[in-house]
Amino acid sequence: MTVTAWVAVAAFLCAYTLIATEKVHRVAAALGGAAIMLAIHATDAGSAFFSEHSGIDWNVIFLLLGMMIIVGVLKQTGVFEFLAIWAAKRAKGRPFRLMALLIVITACASALLDNVTTVLLIAPVTFLVCERLALPVAPYLIAEALASNIGGASTLVGDPPNIIIASRGGLTFNDFLVHMAPLIVVLVAVFIGLCRWLFSSAFTYDPERAAEIMTLNEREAIADHRLLRQSLAVLVLVMAAFVLHPVLHYEPSVVALLGAGVLVAATRVTTEEAIREVEWPTLVFFAGLFVMVGALVETGVIGMVSEAAAQATGGRLALSAMVLLWGSAVLSAVVDNIPYVATMSPIVAELVQAAGGGESAQVLWWALAIGADLGGNATAVGAAANVVILGIAARNGTPISFWQFTKYGLVVTFVTVALSTPYLWLRYLT
Repeated sequence: MTVTAWVAVAAFLCAYTLIATEKVHRVAAALGGAAIMLAIHATDAGSAFFSEHSGIDWNVIFLLLGMMIIVGVLKQTGVFEFLAIWAAKRAKGRPFRLMALLIVITACASALLDNVTTVLLIAPVTFLVCERLALPVAPYLIAEALASNIGGASTLVGDPPNIIIASRGGLTFNDFLVHMAPLIVVLVAVFIGLCRWLFSSAFTYDPERAAEIMTLNEREAIADHRLLRQSLAVLVLVMAAFVLHPVLHYEPSVVALLGAGVLVAATRVTTEEAIREVEWPTLVFFAGLFVMVGALVETGVIGMVSEAAAQATGGRLALSAMVLLWGSAVLSAVVDNIPYVATMSPIVAELVQAAGGGESAQVLWWALAIGADLGGNATAVGAAANVVILGIAARNGTPISFWQFTKYGLVVTFVTVALSTPYLWLRYLT
């Protein structure tokens, strides 16, 4: 490798370490790393901003932006508070039933929106319900974080790593539904059963508290019925457009932006209110990350790593898929799965091409998606949703420690990835 390539690798590893250890804010680390890449000429403005293969993936950025605006408007309707109270009443105050319903709601919402947004909206309401039922809130928050990562794996928009994988691999919304959703439905059911065992000490039933929760009227949580109808209509149209991509030929990013534009234009929500919930730091973080990874592509580092990986597995597709599945699960447990997938996606793209690039080789993309999405559950820093949950818990005076989360996450990750192994093997490799 050239001197520039070695410096680029050193800068990338330094930034990655800062992101993983959270010694520096991840946005500052990503932007700092991107700045170094540009300063040493590992990449340039043309490659960083306009290259399809080594630049910022604007499809990812604008898909997230559009969905954040839609969710920001939807949040104002109070529909998530409605769902939480509805779940508590349908569970009749029974703790395990309540957890099961919250898991299903969280998993489904994460599939339609994204896991970070979902936990931001569901978690605060969980405090209210647990307080009324005199239940420890930590088990419910942990279960919601884990459910959001599992449920988000089922669709293109459910988990940020999936957006990156779809963009790099040329995969559609329907591809994720066909290949990922069947597995995730089974894993959610298994996860609910695991929670019965993992959190058994938290399921203490209080009849008096349960009677009080039954007096709440969930309809009072809806703050704006007209806006709710408008928001749901747009969300349904956006989801339909995702599914109809083979017919309409609109990229997911275009669909999300069109949906956000229609929602803002057709409702009484002001522009300022619409963009208030946009997580600008997340979008900037993605941009910096793409520039860093793109620099590794430009300097030939990614090509060398992919060639070494192909040689190590001897070009055997089955071995490559299994190594990618379990390796991604382990590595995503140590570092956030977003930068991990951003780094690995160009390597997997090279491996897919080396395997012939046919439909059978696509199993490598699914192995990466499953390993990264489910591996993010293993530790408190493995996925963005986990970090958000810990932050919310700390702000509300009930901190969840790293190991309190991780001791449950490791069990769930091992079981779900173990179940995913025969799924990949039987469906794609036999």
